[in-house]
Amino acid sequence: MNPLIQLTHQGSRLILPTGHSFATNFLSWLAFPGEGEGEMEGDSKADTPDVPPSTDNTPQCLNKALEGLSSRWKNWWIRGILSLTMIIGFFLIIYLGPIMLILVVMGVQIKCFHEIITIGYRVYHSYDLPWFRTLSWYFLICVNYFFYGETVADYFGALVQREEPLQFLVRYHRFISFALYLAGFCMFVLSLVKKHYRLQFYMFAWTHVTLLIVVTQSHLVIQNLFEGMIWFIVPISIVICNDIMAYLFGFFFGRTPLIKLSPKKTWEGFIGGFFATVVFSFFFAYLISQYQYFVCPVEYNSETNRFAVECEPSNLFMIQEYTLPAVVQNAVRCKTVNLYPFQIHSIALSTFASLIGPFGGFFASGFKRAFKIKDFADTIPGHGGIMDRFDCQYLMATFVHVYITSFIRGPNPSKVLQQLLVLQPEQQLSIFNTLRNHLREKGMLPPAVEEAQ
Repeated sequence: MNPLIQLTHQGSRLILPTGHSFATNFLSWLAFPGEGEGEMEGDSKADTPDVPPSTDNTPQCLNKALEGLSSRWKNWWIRGILSLTMIIGFFLIIYLGPIMLILVVMGVQIKCFHEIITIGYRVYHSYDLPWFRTLSWYFLICVNYFFYGETVADYFGALVQREEPLQFLVRYHRFISFALYLAGFCMFVLSLVKKHYRLQFYMFAWTHVTLLIVVTQSHLVIQNLFEGMIWFIVPISIVICNDIMAYLFGFFFGRTPLIKLSPKKTWEGFIGGFFATVVFSFFFAYLISQYQYFVCPVEYNSETNRFAVECEPSNLFMIQEYTLPAVVQNAVRCKTVNLYPFQIHSIALSTFASLIGPFGGFFASGFKRAFKIKDFADTIPGHGGIMDRFDCQYLMATFVHVYITSFIRGPNPSKVLQQLLVLQPEQQLSIFNTLRNHLREKGMLPPAVEEAQ
């Protein structure tokens, strides 16, 4: 008789004389090591990852000042004070300019990568895997080299043209990037150990998914920044606003659970946060659209060796008159309204941040529940790790980049010029002649001017 049928007949006695080893190995192959998928109540040890509990790193002065409050209100004050501190720090960094913003984005990216990779190390007991900690950070360096090299080639053409070593690096940038990655790939293959094959490939995949989520999105954040600081500041501020308002509405009015992945989230907080965020974004967009420093594309000035944010604002940031729909005219007794076009776009951004953005947080909640941890880290008291604060920001950054390329961005003269400067002199002269003939045919360049030249 089949051993599996014998097992059923024997009841609680587990007799598998011929199939036990095969069945055990097969089941362990299907599941991640150390995980019971939450379905076998008796397998609590296998289902609990080896992740130490988060510690309370709240400053002693705050603990002492709030010691008389209940845990609920104590957490409310800690989150509020730390949120206000982070917001002030955020605007201070904006004041320091684009270079500081890029450095902060890179710092946040590295910390988020560290938090996610650390969870993988702890859960899968991978401290003994040869080279793997080194390889994880090596792959991070390779991917950053590729993305930041692309940024240098696109936005620092004048600097590249001036420095001969940079010309070589830019010309063969993708080949160098691939060679660096290939070296890491070969090191990984050479590090494979017979007893750890499956675990090593798990961590290899873990590292690459982390790179996809963290580094790629960080690159898009920087790309958005170069389109104008407003495309960096407004989306981040919208997500911060939604997070705060959803928390406040949920804290004071929350009654109806929203999603099982995040039990503290409520429909009241979700809906209240949506309306508050749309209103905030509309007026914040009006305020920030008035300043050239925020609306102009960030460009590198080769003469001053500094970033310049001076330009003639595009129509997107100039007041225009709009006719209101008939229904609205009857309600407000006004036929037209003067708005910045960017304010209309801000409604689309805030709608995404309020309705779709939270799913980035739900995704992170599901990830943390899968490994039975409360937060990614305990870096920020009352908030968790850096990744806990940026789970929605990364999703928002991707949407903003797609939105800009789909509905906003046209040909960028500055970027085209930067690319032209990298070409060989013969190629530049050919383009110049073609452009001159084109302008002559369109009547924009008088013949007299041609003869004088």
